[in-house]
Amino acid sequence: MKVFIRFFLCTFLCATSVQSKELKKEESQAAVKEERQKNPYGISKKDVKWMREATLQQLEGCRVQGAGGIWINTPDGVGNYKALWTRDSYYMVEYAGDLMNPADIKASIYYLINGQREDGCIPDRVNAAGVPVYSPGPPGKPMADHAVDNGPFMAMMVCSYVNQFNDEALFKELEQRLLRGLEHISVKENGLIYNNPENPECVYGFTDIVKKTGHLLFSSLLYYKANLEMYKLCQKYKYGNADQYKTRYENVKQSISMLWDEDRGMFWAADADCIQTDIWGSAYAVDIGLATEEQSKRIATYLVEHYDETVYRGQIRHLSESDGAWDSLFHPCEEGTYQNGAYWATPLAWILPIYDKVKPGLSKITLEKVISDFQENGINECINNGYVKVPNFVVSATNVYSLTR
Repeated sequence: MKVFIRFFLCTFLCATSVQSKELKKEESQAAVKEERQKNPYGISKKDVKWMREATLQQLEGCRVQGAGGIWINTPDGVGNYKALWTRDSYYMVEYAGDLMNPADIKASIYYLINGQREDGCIPDRVNAAGVPVYSPGPPGKPMADHAVDNGPFMAMMVCSYVNQFNDEALFKELEQRLLRGLEHISVKENGLIYNNPENPECVYGFTDIVKKTGHLLFSSLLYYKANLEMYKLCQKYKYGNADQYKTRYENVKQSISMLWDEDRGMFWAADADCIQTDIWGSAYAVDIGLATEEQSKRIATYLVEHYDETVYRGQIRHLSESDGAWDSLFHPCEEGTYQNGAYWATPLAWILPIYDKVKPGLSKITLEKVISDFQENGINECINNGYVKVPNFVVSATNVYSLTR
């Protein structure tokens, strides 16, 4: 009997020990999984902490008091710009909204949309005096009448804020004004945004000096995403005419391959002026789910195969080095500088995740490179060998921060 009891106890204790080990193993695996969700590329905790603190510092440093005492977030983290830009604001909210005060975001939304023109045009920016400006370039010397990305960015900013902070009332209040902003844009019957070569407007703001004409890639992608996000919120809140947004984003989806370059496996930036391989835009098409599965694979392959001529210190050119400079500009810009060949951190939010589709581990390597460059050389708008433009550029910080959380 005693032998049996000892055998039973031994079996029970061994089983309990095994179960305890298995439980600890499962808990450990769950902890690793949770950590990976917060830090998907597995960079060091030290770098995660540094990136968060650096982004907070930029967001705090860029605050400038605007008209009516409203605090606005300018593009640079030392407040030199003295204006609230629509597209920069969207990137801050989309990629670092968790670090921002919801009340400040909401105030910025009103600050921008209150500058909407009677024809529906959304401002490119609103300065600290509360004056709206509709085109890139100095207020007294605009490059065009307006920038075609402002309407989509305004709609996406509101949708991002509403999704993060569940502000149903704000969406319902602004839905019609956002719709007017989208309706102001020149869109062909095929659904793509069109820029008339005879009288071109500025296009995607991070290439606003580039005179892309004809059917536009990046602007059409923004238009697609804006209408898709508006559709989803109309459906969610049972408000507005969801079908009109659905029709628009479906038209873009059906027509975007007009800009597909089958030989290279990438999208062109436009199909009149600047029929060139668009690095940022092709990757963004993958990120927002607009590229087909086959197109996504080819884009990922191209980006990995051309890594050395598109990436420098973890940051990205608009065109590969072999493609050189843009074919057409609103005003001269030396090759290798600014939007004509410098390297930017802005698109990493949607480009970096693509690398691992073809070469696992390359995304982590790239993220570590850019954070290391930030730590050693500061967080800049764009860089090249011996060249730096706009130190303390907030969007560089927010867009990279999003990859660490």
